[in-house]
Amino acid sequence: MAWAAALFWLIQRYYLRPSSARLANAALGVSPGAQFYRLSLGAQQLGYASTTVDTLGDSIRVVDVLVLDLPALGRLGRTSGRSVTTLDRALRVLQVTSETDGAAERFTAHATITADNVLRLGVGSVGDSTTAQVSGDRVELPSLWPLRLAFGGRLRRGRESTTRMLDPFTLQLRDRAFHVTGDSTFIVPDSADFDSTTMAWVPVRSDTVHASRIESSGPGEGRVTWWVDPQGRVVRGEMPMGFTIERTAFELAYENFRRRDTLRLMRASAAPGPGTIVPTTLLAAGVQPVQPIQDATLRLRLGGGALDALDLVGGRQRLDGDTLTVRRESGPQLVGGYSLPHADSTPRGAFDSDLLITGADRRIIRQAHLVAGVERDPAQVAAALSRWVSRTIRPEPTTAVPIAPDVLVRRSGDVNAHTVLFVALARALGLPARPVAGLLLANGRYYYHAWAEVYLGDWVAVDPTLDQFPADVAHLRLVVDGLARPTELAPRVGRLTLDTL
Repeated sequence: MAWAAALFWLIQRYYLRPSSARLANAALGVSPGAQFYRLSLGAQQLGYASTTVDTLGDSIRVVDVLVLDLPALGRLGRTSGRSVTTLDRALRVLQVTSETDGAAERFTAHATITADNVLRLGVGSVGDSTTAQVSGDRVELPSLWPLRLAFGGRLRRGRESTTRMLDPFTLQLRDRAFHVTGDSTFIVPDSADFDSTTMAWVPVRSDTVHASRIESSGPGEGRVTWWVDPQGRVVRGEMPMGFTIERTAFELAYENFRRRDTLRLMRASAAPGPGTIVPTTLLAAGVQPVQPIQDATLRLRLGGGALDALDLVGGRQRLDGDTLTVRRESGPQLVGGYSLPHADSTPRGAFDSDLLITGADRRIIRQAHLVAGVERDPAQVAAALSRWVSRTIRPEPTTAVPIAPDVLVRRSGDVNAHTVLFVALARALGLPARPVAGLLLANGRYYYHAWAEVYLGDWVAVDPTLDQFPADVAHLRLVVDGLARPTELAPRVGRLTLDTL
């Protein structure tokens, strides 16, 4: 019986330990080092990123850097960010400090996971500061989930998992699903040398890297295909519309990007032709809001990649092959069929917790009830809220992070600020609402834009910036639960093309 007792001990020791203990033991194999990445759209490099891991005595330190350049209307819109994350030896996030500096947003953030598993976040932006807290259960950062999959033994084909992802550069908190579907082998540049003929760095030595293929999906970010090596380091990432992230040598990621001809890119973007996607908002571009399109229907032919990765279907939008039809809601579609607050069986995503949008703030609740008064019809309330936000919040470009209570106090902001405030006010009244982002057709061009949708038996578009209820057919939704940030929309939009039919 001694062998049976020994076997039982071994099973307990190695297989029945808590997952955190097994992960902590495996994570002892995390090695320090730096990885560099080229961010590209087709052959054009748009930016670079890096992840540096330092192993300390009882913790791990991860530093992430991101730089993304998007030329628009003759100007170069740069967004840069740096985050420092401290993990314990079980790869559990302890604290995160980040800085984001861009044309659309500029802020610093500090997050900690408390002993009672609560994520506490402090944000400073344009002289304002605010705090928020949500459950910290399973919270990960974009650069950390590969480590947990690799050292948690979850890179085997067929394995599935879901985690809550906090993006330190946008403050978005979303659930992401991961499915390991296969594996591949890559040739990754390891070192480079400068070629005086082409005036660029070229690879001189490469490594052969085996990596697991992982399909990732979730609201607001669509579907991404990743390849992760056994050490939990990303080798390559692909978005369906052509945006790629690929590991490479430092010189190929950074030096070639620094030496590129930015003047040529800016000149090429100065006078976009009809049908061009302009990677900025109307406000940032200095374009005056246009009159609503009176047509009830807009039909477009789309191309450039796998369209099913965009949030094109649902509500007013229908996709048949490569043809998108947008129909403005009218008549029975604007009748909610219920009184506020909505019943508990709310549509999925209608009241999801968000660090930027909260209907629990007492200032938000008070203002929402002041605007709605005694009205309980959801359509009437949606129209009233849209009108109030449009007339009260002064539209102007800003780098302030769009946190709903701060927007209410500041009384100014861009399309993102209008959108998050509207959604917060609606949710405070029990009106199901969510932010969406996409493109706004204006003067023959498509600009980044954010607006809202409210649930009236189906999702109905509302634009609290332009005070449109329902919004006109110039609004093309591409992302649900997203905002009009270049760092969010540019990878999703990619090589998308649009032709009016």
